[in-house]
Amino acid sequence: MTNKIKIWGFGAASLAVAAFGIQALKADDHQLMGFSKANSKNQLSMEKQYDAMLDSENLDAWMKYITSRPHHLGSAFGKEKAEWIRDQFASWGYDAQLVRYDVLFPTPKIRMLEMVAPTTYTATLKEDAVEGDSTSDQDDRLPPYVAFSPDGEVTAEVVFVNQGLKADYEDLARRGIDVKGKIVLAKYGGSWRGIKPKLAEEMGAIGTLIYTDPGDDGYSRGDSYPKGPMKHPSGVQRGSIMDLPMRPGDPSTPYVASKGNVDRLDLEDIEVFVGIPTLPISYVDALPILKALEGPVAPARWTGGLPITYHMGPGPAKVHLKLEFNWDIVPLYNVVAKMEGSELPDEWVMRGNHHDAWVHGASDPTSGMVALMEEARVVAELAKQGMKPKRTLIYAGWDGEEQGLIGSVEWVEDHRDELAEKLVAYINTDGNGRGFLGAGGSHTLEKMFAEIANDVKDPIHTDLSVAERRLTLRKVMGDAKAFKDDRYRLSALGSGSDYSGFFQHLGIASLNVGFGGEGSSGSYHTNYDSYDHYTRFRDIDFKYGKALAQVAGRATLRLANADLLPFEFTRVSETVGGYFDEIKSSTDKMRKDVAQHNALLKAGAYDIASDPTKNFVDPEAKDEVPYLDFSPVENALVDLEKAAKAFDKMLKAMKADDYGVAKSKLASINHSLQQAEQMFTRQEGLPRRPWFRHHIYAPGFYTGYGVKTLPGVREGIEEYKFDEAQQQINKLAEVIGKYVENINSAM
Repeated sequence: MTNKIKIWGFGAASLAVAAFGIQALKADDHQLMGFSKANSKNQLSMEKQYDAMLDSENLDAWMKYITSRPHHLGSAFGKEKAEWIRDQFASWGYDAQLVRYDVLFPTPKIRMLEMVAPTTYTATLKEDAVEGDSTSDQDDRLPPYVAFSPDGEVTAEVVFVNQGLKADYEDLARRGIDVKGKIVLAKYGGSWRGIKPKLAEEMGAIGTLIYTDPGDDGYSRGDSYPKGPMKHPSGVQRGSIMDLPMRPGDPSTPYVASKGNVDRLDLEDIEVFVGIPTLPISYVDALPILKALEGPVAPARWTGGLPITYHMGPGPAKVHLKLEFNWDIVPLYNVVAKMEGSELPDEWVMRGNHHDAWVHGASDPTSGMVALMEEARVVAELAKQGMKPKRTLIYAGWDGEEQGLIGSVEWVEDHRDELAEKLVAYINTDGNGRGFLGAGGSHTLEKMFAEIANDVKDPIHTDLSVAERRLTLRKVMGDAKAFKDDRYRLSALGSGSDYSGFFQHLGIASLNVGFGGEGSSGSYHTNYDSYDHYTRFRDIDFKYGKALAQVAGRATLRLANADLLPFEFTRVSETVGGYFDEIKSSTDKMRKDVAQHNALLKAGAYDIASDPTKNFVDPEAKDEVPYLDFSPVENALVDLEKAAKAFDKMLKAMKADDYGVAKSKLASINHSLQQAEQMFTRQEGLPRRPWFRHHIYAPGFYTGYGVKTLPGVREGIEEYKFDEAQQQINKLAEVIGKYVENINSAM
């Protein structure tokens, strides 16, 4: 599972032309952010040694071993591989342990899908072995399914719902099509997979089928695997459909670690389970159903790459779906390796990547896991040469991430108080590939990360730093902002990987980092995410795996060795202010759009007789959008801007003094910086989902992986809960006020 960052690739010639004239930010060669001059010189010297010691052959060899067998949560090889990773860390000198939790994990017992009208067809529900992929014929892999679908047996007509988004159901409603009592067939894409059955159930459907259309990932996009990288016709995307925007982790043990004799919720009491049976299928199995559908022709934006006319239904295609699962408690094994800091052992920097996979998991997650291991190996070698980090380093290989970030969340819930007190930052990776650097996270870390991105050279386009190459892409894509502001910016984090427990539950400053955009997909969560696929199509010779180790390793080491933690607040102020301006503008637009809609409706402009298809129902009037009092947040943002500027002034003075303040003063400032992100959280969390406590960033209630910034306010408005939105405006002002107080306490 990974929170994907959209990035696109271009040839070297395009890059060379677009790069002409770029003036990207450059890291100060003499003094890094947060470092005295002497320590900066030592750090840069160490980083050169670090780069020279990274060996991409290790990444290759380790991936070949880890992906040699399926290693899903609870599997025999999953434990064997976790023990092997632990032993590697121990051999390098770390205090390395396996940390076990016992968690709920359903696996398939019965999977049956058959079309019973107007013709018959029995779905294969399997992925084929392919020539040239040495692991594609193994029989100990999990079959295609989604975790946490309920058991169920249903028979009903099918309705095609495109990607199963709210806008798609609005399209259906305008044509008078109701999904109540029906089984919906949805395409992957547009939202996280769990949103599709969630919305379908809310709309009254009794079952969900999900497939990947070749127009999105398949022969329409390029040669199918094994000739090319795109999805094999029998390929199926597995995944979890637990309601992650409500809370991740073991669904049976909310807020507490799943160990010992912990009390567990009964299955029927778990609120994060969808209530209708759900099954992913290949486009080979979806085609006969789609071909048998009638009803209105689907809008152009719904159509895909199959050789049919796409119809919406309902029927006459009718299917029988039967699912039954083994609802087992299985052991989960996190690998946690620790190197105590030489000067500040009670200040921690943590680096994590998950090690479990749905099948072989070469891209997701092993490409990130082997980069982390190589980082840790080199750091250990440097420590033996007398360059031990000042702060304690903790490296983690998480288990059970694919089922719902389970391993990391259970560990966070197990160590909540200690992490809140000691953890400076968490740096996450997941899948990695060829292409462009993408990163998201706390905007307190943006300036530091920009220094790093400008330091590291792209492994193929070596005349460019990874920051410059990303800027080049933005310019080629016509991003007007790239011509006005060449700073490397972090994106906002939603969900989909192991930073969530640290960032959105505890309020720990976090980063999520990875390369991609030039190695096409095709293998995601399928039997074909294999070593053979990865080394042919994703990252040949592991050049970008090594680049990931350079970027993430620098972030880890600079946070571990800085005299003053390299946090700053001017970019936080700018970014949060920008999010708030977006909300005000979108609210104004919503108000105008609703007024216009109601006026047109009153004037009879929606007369269905004027529509040549004559299959639209009459639209309804919409509630007016009231004027909200945004002033509490506006005032808080003014205070934040003032505090950020004052802190920036202090930083410049400290740098000019070469950080010559007393150690006690430095420690006090660092402690305030470590606590800063936590000020954006509230104990009671967000409306209807208290696990998510961060009031600046959260996964969207109806987007899943996709982020919602200032989520309490934004979603209150979007969902027409205006009283709630006003309450959340006041609470947002309070958390910004706490954040400002924390900044002021550091000065």
